[in-house]
Amino acid sequence: MFSLTNLLLLVLAGGLALYWWQSGVYKGRARDLATAHCQQLGLQLLDQSMVIIGFWPIRSRAGKLAFRRSYQFEFSSVGDRRYQGKLVLEGMLLKSIELEAYSLPDSD
Repeated sequence: MFSLTNLLLLVLAGGLALYWWQSGVYKGRARDLATAHCQQLGLQLLDQSMVIIGFWPIRSRAGKLAFRRSYQFEFSSVGDRRYQGKLVLEGMLLKSIELEAYSLPDSD
């Protein structure tokens, strides 16, 4: 029979599996948004990687529970140096994108 401990462990394992699955969905959304932003500015997103650097619960404008996720990524302007960028999602909505100051290519 199931004891309360076994049931708790099963619920915890299910919650972790759901979090892991949902993380991929949000990470893909963040990568797509960063790629589009970099393309608009003539920059190149490097390594197609997004690293989560923050995750916390918030209250959305509608008053519902949502999660704010912060991701860090790297980009290049001329291909010789890596720069850092930060993207913040609230739920699936883009809250902000910040880019480190970068050098522009010489226009000869």
